[in-house]
Amino acid sequence: MKRITFDRKEIDNATEMPGALPTSPPVKTFDTPISAKENYRLVYERKVPFWIPLGSDRQLFAPRIDPDNIARIQVFEANPLKPEEMKGDHTNPDKFGVPWIYVPQVGGSMVEPGSPILKDANDWLDVIRFPDVASWDWVGSAEANKQFASTNKWFMFTFVTGFFERLISFMDFENAAVALIDDDQKEAVHSLFASLVECYCDIIGRAYNAYPFDAIWFHDDWGAQRSPFFSLDVAMEMIVPYIKQVREFCHSIGVFFDMHSCGKNDLLVPAYIEIGADSWSGQPMNDKQMIYDQYGGKLILGVELDISWTAGNPPLELDTAEASAKRWLDKFIPSYLEKPVLMGGLAGAPAGYSDFVYEASRNAFNDLAGS
Repeated sequence: MKRITFDRKEIDNATEMPGALPTSPPVKTFDTPISAKENYRLVYERKVPFWIPLGSDRQLFAPRIDPDNIARIQVFEANPLKPEEMKGDHTNPDKFGVPWIYVPQVGGSMVEPGSPILKDANDWLDVIRFPDVASWDWVGSAEANKQFASTNKWFMFTFVTGFFERLISFMDFENAAVALIDDDQKEAVHSLFASLVECYCDIIGRAYNAYPFDAIWFHDDWGAQRSPFFSLDVAMEMIVPYIKQVREFCHSIGVFFDMHSCGKNDLLVPAYIEIGADSWSGQPMNDKQMIYDQYGGKLILGVELDISWTAGNPPLELDTAEASAKRWLDKFIPSYLEKPVLMGGLAGAPAGYSDFVYEASRNAFNDLAGS
């Protein structure tokens, strides 16, 4: 692709566009030489992008046609959730009929613990009822979201509640964790997960036909603040084979696979690689430098700046933010083709910060492409 020298007009002619979510404030969109979608694709194709993708360059999509998205208050589409669907005393069943309760204090939903629908994994065939995905109104949803899906941004289909999270929703956390290592239940878990693969691929395939997307944002949290929930061996044996099948299906229809997995999961990075995930950002508590040094190039890693800012602190000065971004670019751009990365967002970034990152990365990538 022909490289185009940076022109200050790309920033001066910037416009406001909707944010990544329907509830997000408008974001600055630069007058770029190629679309954000095309630029993101260069990253995932392991080529030199024109600039480092910004958070405003992607659009998340989680349609209400999937009951999980309503249950977990994760609807990102043309018809956002209504206030009555987000009350803390209101339960919403997911696609398996499991009720979730919204917790306003944390901005998310959970299954009320203490009365799991499945107490022993061996009983899943008698207890779990799979959704009739074919009966969902895909045509109506596609029509309702036609304009929403017609975007020049990187369009990401959000898939909440993967495999371990699904097992938790059926069994509660402790029972689910035990089922992964209990020799009397493991075969049943394998059987359940194999059926989930069929269900998940059916949903993804129908969704792609209804509103073609660029990548899937596949959620399955595997760790807490200090450590993973299970060992690498358990992940490799019990979970990886099934997510890998979903990833293979995504690749077969031309969709990239982003593994969204929260927790301090440094020890589980080989599992994400074995899945074949195209990218994993992870949370800042992970040792990103170690992961980059040891596994860089085996998947696209999200790496934060060396500064952070949280609400309540003194305002973040622009020169401080720019200096940190420059250190990030100087560190990761020279080896970008061998070890591609995405820049972690900076909460509370001051006005002008995105201008600097865009211009600096435009010039840095032009230099890299010409070297």
